[in-house]
Amino acid sequence: MSGTTAPRTLQTGHVGLNVTDLDRSVDFYRTVLGLELTHRGTDPERRYALLGRDGRLVVTLWQQSTGTFPTTTPGLHHLSFEVADLDEVRATEELLRTLGAEFAYDGVVPHNEGSASGGVFFTDPDGIRLEVYTRTGLADTAAEAPHTDAPTCGFF
Repeated sequence: MSGTTAPRTLQTGHVGLNVTDLDRSVDFYRTVLGLELTHRGTDPERRYALLGRDGRLVVTLWQQSTGTFPTTTPGLHHLSFEVADLDEVRATEELLRTLGAEFAYDGVVPHNEGSASGGVFFTDPDGIRLEVYTRTGLADTAAEAPHTDAPTCGFF
């Protein structure tokens, strides 16, 4: 493979998720993450929605699934969103509690023992595992990582 190089300016683009109920999922992602609906497919046989923020596409939702997200098959492990600080993580946690979201851990937890980063770990209405975290702010809290031998975001 001489003469080839990997991209120098690589960033994650948008993420496409299969959902069972497009309207419910659009409402969830708009409410929890503050995303804006930028486009919705009009063909009833090909239902999808584009959600973004600040002119950037973040999530595409495709209504083409049944059941709930299986964690035992290859594919997406979890989807993570970074926020500026611990206050935003806690505000997201409170919002999720009012919505009745299912949490992997009780409250905000650090990523590793003594780590300054951490967040909340929960599932969307289809069981897709999600994380809202911050890079700093947890080092001075009494919170302990639920796992010391694996990443907290591992949803073990």
